[in-house]
Amino acid sequence: MKQRKLVAGNKKARHDYFIEETYEAGIVLTGTEIKSVRQGKVSIKESYARVENGELIIYGMNINPYEQGNRFNVDPLRRRKLLLHKQEIRKLIGYTTQKGLTIVPLNMYINEKGLAKLEIGVARGKKNYDKRDDIAKRDAGRRMQQAMKRDVR
Repeated sequence: MKQRKLVAGNKKARHDYFIEETYEAGIVLTGTEIKSVRQGKVSIKESYARVENGELIIYGMNINPYEQGNRFNVDPLRRRKLLLHKQEIRKLIGYTTQKGLTIVPLNMYINEKGLAKLEIGVARGKKNYDKRDDIAKRDAGRRMQQAMKRDVR
């Protein structure tokens, strides 16, 4: 079983989008950035990814500067390169250009080898009525669970 240390999550992505497909991508970081990531000082809430010149780039991901990093720290909001196979990048190009989908990060974690990985998803935006449907289903499920709990007692 894979052991992963979750560093940052993006719950809002699953609320705002239908996730069509997910990928696991490596991420290019500097030395002080990976130290901050291991401390959990990462936010991926407002970030998104784009394919540029055959490379997948993530924008808006905030990695707070490492406290002991002084001059080696870099801009916390700089764009960072994601690592995927060429076939996967070609697939993502097709999704984003033809079907009007977007690429959003879902989770960032440290895998069992100590490498920082980013789970990205190809996403289609939800309308307000879709969000209300999800909330109604979740509430109905919660009420059923509570009723079953009451019956067991």
